[in-house]
Amino acid sequence: MSVRAVNVLKELAPELIEQNPPKGAWIPPDDLLRQLTARHLATARNCGPQTAREIIEWARTRGVSIKVPLYGGKSLSEVWRSLAARASDGKLTRAEITEALEKSIRRKSVRIPVAFQIILLEILSSTYDPPPFT
Repeated sequence: MSVRAVNVLKELAPELIEQNPPKGAWIPPDDLLRQLTARHLATARNCGPQTAREIIEWARTRGVSIKVPLYGGKSLSEVWRSLAARASDGKLTRAEITEALEKSIRRKSVRIPVAFQIILLEILSSTYDPPPFT
């Protein structure tokens, strides 16, 4: 595993397993891999798509499966085109919208105003129950 991948996991260890890794050589424990999600990798400092793929593959060799995001590796414009196509087919899911909005927020996209994206994400991520129309 690359030094960058190990450093990403070292940064995530205190949050996920409440353990501070030693300086220098370190092999991430399986406990850390079992707690790790694609969301952690997507938001971790210095963890780009290549490093995330490397960590996911390394975890797989250790018998731990990390679910890959629906839109991993796609550009934001590809994601929005895919959403539009799935919506027009009536196949769009709440999970797809949530993941696309999270990616859009991380990238600070202005295609949909960031403040509105955050509001949409909060609605989709909660048990938001809008008031009835009067």
